[in-house]
Amino acid sequence: MLDENTRNSIALKRFSLISPVLNGQVTNHKAYYATVTEKPIEMPYYGTKKYSPKTLESWHCAYMRGGIDALKPHPRGDKGGSRRINEELGAKIIEKKKLYPKAPNTVIYEFLVKNGVIDPVQISISTLYRYLKVQLSKAPSTTDEEEKEMKRFSHEYINQLWQTDVMYGPYIKDGKKRRQAYLFAYIDDAARLITHAQFYFSQNFDSLRDSFKQAVLKRGLPTMIYTDNGKIYRSQQFELICADLGCSLIHSKPYEPNGRGKVERFFLTVRKRFLSTIDTDSIKDLDDLNRRLFKWLDEDYHKKPHSSLNSLTPLDFFMNQIDKIKLCSDPKSLDEKFLLRRRRKVSHDGTFSIDNILYETKTKFAGMYVEVRYEPAWLEAPFKPVLIYLDDKKIGEALQVNFHDNAHMKRKGRPPSISTDDVDDIKNYLEDDASVKQTISFTQMMEEEN
Repeated sequence: MLDENTRNSIALKRFSLISPVLNGQVTNHKAYYATVTEKPIEMPYYGTKKYSPKTLESWHCAYMRGGIDALKPHPRGDKGGSRRINEELGAKIIEKKKLYPKAPNTVIYEFLVKNGVIDPVQISISTLYRYLKVQLSKAPSTTDEEEKEMKRFSHEYINQLWQTDVMYGPYIKDGKKRRQAYLFAYIDDAARLITHAQFYFSQNFDSLRDSFKQAVLKRGLPTMIYTDNGKIYRSQQFELICADLGCSLIHSKPYEPNGRGKVERFFLTVRKRFLSTIDTDSIKDLDDLNRRLFKWLDEDYHKKPHSSLNSLTPLDFFMNQIDKIKLCSDPKSLDEKFLLRRRRKVSHDGTFSIDNILYETKTKFAGMYVEVRYEPAWLEAPFKPVLIYLDDKKIGEALQVNFHDNAHMKRKGRPPSISTDDVDDIKNYLEDDASVKQTISFTQMMEEEN
């Protein structure tokens, strides 16, 4: 079954294959696609498979039409399972294959036909082959050939490549305690300009997402971004954000920081020319530290001539190529690309939870697995809805459950309320009806005796 994580992995793999063409790293895309498809390609879920250049061209066209979501395989009506092999039969096939792992699939097929497990009229040997290939395919091996190919390109223009990393900063005040700050920084490979740098109290994905968004808003969209192999940089959420922006995410080889030399050199400059000049005890809070950092970047670092830039300053070099900047024309669509994504199952009453907060949506979605997209700040706003997506299309919203309002909500099947006039009519009826009087008197007598 193709779950959302698997579909995302397939889309990201397809994007990595076409990204050199999207980002202008190759000029002859037909020759590039022909070269890439000469050998079989490891694809998540599908395993090793031979693709044609036309297939990669179709992925390119699909991405241009619908972005990263268009590269996800469309869910089948049978939810990714075999159309002919149901779950019960599949379990028997897998059991037999595991019992005789070295036996050819033809032998397995003949054995199952002989024992009446498989009807050869309904299920052919090729169907069995495809089923076993999907079910028993090993996870794709990790190679760095693609990264090596990308790193051969030079970067003479701004926003072609950004390097990013995290630096351990000073301990500063946070209320009555002192906490360590972490510096997230992005440096343009061509201009040496810091597209954004900011201190945070946590080196987690939320800090990465916020800092990267600030960099894109300030300096435009990068073609490629080069990171280390940290957990947050390897997260699928970050990969989806980069792919949605059309940005190729490249990871350096483990324990080899030389490829990220520019950002490492910047961190050294921060320690020597910024942190060494301030008294950490005088820093009031994290905002105060960031204000000082921003001021130092604007007045010192960006305006200091750089030897590798023919004595130009990073800011001058960047502004000389301002025509290369690709800004996002629609801020709302940019915000949506940076939303967090969580997969949730809607319960029978139309509710689901995020971080122990209960949300409710329309009951017509009950029993469905949906993708919820939101900003963390929305969870703290009771009246801010989160967005619901199904198969990469927005289908609705959900609000936090208001238990007080739900308690007073008129529900189907609840008896109608009785007005004052109705009460008077009932009293008159009871007074006029003798049989009712007798029943009431008998009931009262029994209650008194008890």
